Amino acid sequence: MGATGMVGQHFVKFLAGHPWFDLKWVGASGRSAAMKYRDATSWRLEGAMPDGVGDLTVENCVPGNAPHLVFSAMDSSVATGIEQAFAAAGHSVVSNSRNHRMEPDVPLLVPEVNPDHLQVLPLQKANRGWKGQIATNPNCSTIVLSLALGALKQFGIQRVIVTTMQAISGAGYPGVSSMDINANVLPFIGGEEEKMETETQKILGSFGAGQFHPLAASVSAHCNRVPVLDGHTETVSVGFSSRPTREDILDAFAKFRGAPQERELPSAPARPVIYLDEDNRPQPRRDVERERGMAVFVGRLRNCPVLQHKFVALGHNTVRGAAGAAVLNAELMRSEGLLSL
Repeated sequence: MGATGMVGQHFVKFLAGHPWFDLKWVGASGRSAAMKYRDATSWRLEGAMPDGVGDLTVENCVPGNAPHLVFSAMDSSVATGIEQAFAAAGHSVVSNSRNHRMEPDVPLLVPEVNPDHLQVLPLQKANRGWKGQIATNPNCSTIVLSLALGALKQFGIQRVIVTTMQAISGAGYPGVSSMDINANVLPFIGGEEEKMETETQKILGSFGAGQFHPLAASVSAHCNRVPVLDGHTETVSVGFSSRPTREDILDAFAKFRGAPQERELPSAPARPVIYLDEDNRPQPRRDVERERGMAVFVGRLRNCPVLQHKFVALGHNTVRGAAGAAVLNAELMRSEGLLSL
């Protein structure tokens, strides 16, 4: 759903050749319905449109002809009712939209960090009377932070300060005016800081007794748009309840694995967090496309005089931060027997 937009195109590209999922249905607004996908879509991504997709007929985003598994790249202005209608009709909706992320019976997934949050799905169906279900992935900047912090949760995270330098592709197409972003930094992205602060607490928290328990940590975010095409860079300072050494943290990054790696899910990077030793890394131009855009790269670990440790993290905002994240979520759900395929 939302297949003709920028995130929708990333879904189409990421699903091309997928070993588990075949792209058979594309949905969009009424303006595009009944058109061939190639005619309804102005392809904006590198390379050609994947073979076969252009011949698919775009359908209205209503339940009926769609397959059981539906990915949502819908704009938040319309996503709520449409996603709920699909879930009520029996579809599994794996959504990149923000609308349901913070609801008390919807999992907000980063599969390496909180796969156990899928336990809420039976409660979701019972609460709402749905035959299907909705699962979500976080905001693109939150995923980068959550993966890096997920490796360090064992040390007792208490306080986090994060400053982002976010790529212009995160604003969609046509995105930010060239007169605003060229040779400039925009120190405000609407709603972004609040998402990072609350979503991180939900992801790194626990699930038990039928409800989510947010991480008992303070998270402060500063979000900026910068003239980079792809890749969100974040500078992170963290305080812990324990006193991990630099070697402890490097070891935690190196050993961090999760359910996607243990189960060898098709889209999972072999190492979800990769530490780079060079003083000037990670960099978007040099690192963000590595590992198909599905890993987070960290570097510059050093002491923080205000908290305890600080480092730089980088992730691909439209792959691991959007389409790739949702596909990995669906792979996790399939591995748990939660999809009717």
